[in-house]
Amino acid sequence: MYFVLQNFNSQIKQFLKKSKSTPMKHLALLRGINVSGHNMIKMDTLKTILENAGFQNVETYVQSGNVFLETEDENPQSVGFTIKQEIAKHLGFDVPVIVISKTDLEKCLTNNPFFKEKEVDTKKLYVAFISKELNNSAINELKISQFKPDEAFIDRNRIYMKLETGAGNTKLTQKYIEKKLNVIATTRNWNTENKLIEMF
Repeated sequence: MYFVLQNFNSQIKQFLKKSKSTPMKHLALLRGINVSGHNMIKMDTLKTILENAGFQNVETYVQSGNVFLETEDENPQSVGFTIKQEIAKHLGFDVPVIVISKTDLEKCLTNNPFFKEKEVDTKKLYVAFISKELNNSAINELKISQFKPDEAFIDRNRIYMKLETGAGNTKLTQKYIEKKLNVIATTRNWNTENKLIEMF
């Protein structure tokens, strides 16, 4: 009887072990940190905060707020909210966070319409990640024509941009996008995009 009970308990433990969710890898994109002296956050400090919050395999890339992490929570909005809360609690900053998956990042390569052009200059390419999915008609609200020669295309929760005038000169800014579409947006250049895909 004891052997049967012991064997049964062993089977239960194995079942519970197998039933645990496999940690999912996310990429958290923080908006507006370490810019012009505002919301200054050291990456080592951020890494420690997130590890103490229970996230695993936390890895950061450059100072603009790109953070890879693993958690059993598969919901991007939930993960982003937790990160935002932890930063506010420990550092006192209100930092918007957009969390994406590897698939989201890969679509930046496969869906980018500017790659249909011959000899596109990737130094002029940017992607704004948006906090919610947009309809294609939202492009009308941005009134892109007034920003020529700069161009933009909407793809659900991403806006692909080709900034001929340069990121420092364009009026098609992150703040403009947020105001017109009532969203949170955080932008990355093409070199950063490629590096993040490699790291995923």
